[in-house]
Amino acid sequence: MHVNPEEITALAQAEAVAPRYDIYVLIHKALRAYMVDTLLAVGQLDVDDEAALVQATQRVTELLAFCRSHLMHENHFIHPAMERHAAGSSQAIAADHVDHERAIDALGAVVQALACCPPSARGRMARALYQQLALFVAHNFEHMHQEETAHNAVLWAHYRDEEIVAIESAIHASLEPDEAMLCMRWMLPNLAPAERALVLTDLRAQAPAPVFDAVLALVRPQLSALQWGRLARDLALDDTAQASA
Repeated sequence: MHVNPEEITALAQAEAVAPRYDIYVLIHKALRAYMVDTLLAVGQLDVDDEAALVQATQRVTELLAFCRSHLMHENHFIHPAMERHAAGSSQAIAADHVDHERAIDALGAVVQALACCPPSARGRMARALYQQLALFVAHNFEHMHQEETAHNAVLWAHYRDEEIVAIESAIHASLEPDEAMLCMRWMLPNLAPAERALVLTDLRAQAPAPVFDAVLALVRPQLSALQWGRLARDLALDDTAQASA
């Protein structure tokens, strides 16, 4: 793995000339943040604290479930769209997804072993989980970059932006409420201010008011005072909305 200056230049020039809708950018920001936060929590785990141990194993289990669901969404919605116009274009990443599912299963087994092992073995098992989770995160970061470059190139070559948005909307419609809220929890705090405002503007236009209010209440504790102030201005939130959030 190395930084590619030519790719950076090409991406910057392409964005300046003709920005296209990126179906990956928002969810991948959520995934990167969720993975890193969970990895750091495992690295910091006090294995002698029973409550902390339970919380850490639950966090990893929830992350793995989120990752598995994300794979399914891409397999069921994005890859078929690519294959309709460019046969074989999703095969390499689809093979990665099979490997990732195996890794998710293996990590789940380590989590269970950590939860059940005697106190004398917890330190060794926690280190094993940390190391293996770090490898999983590292591979996922490279994997997501491949999707954001190679897969976007296929989508942009064969679909208009509104058609790509429709694919993303179909994914959103397939989410259970709990998964949708978990996605918002990790996505919104980790977006650029303009991205955050756009997501919430769209949500306010499409969702019932209680849903919008619940998302605001979920995200506000995750934002700094400066971030929240910028969001409140971008959304023109009144005092009542700000207080309730």
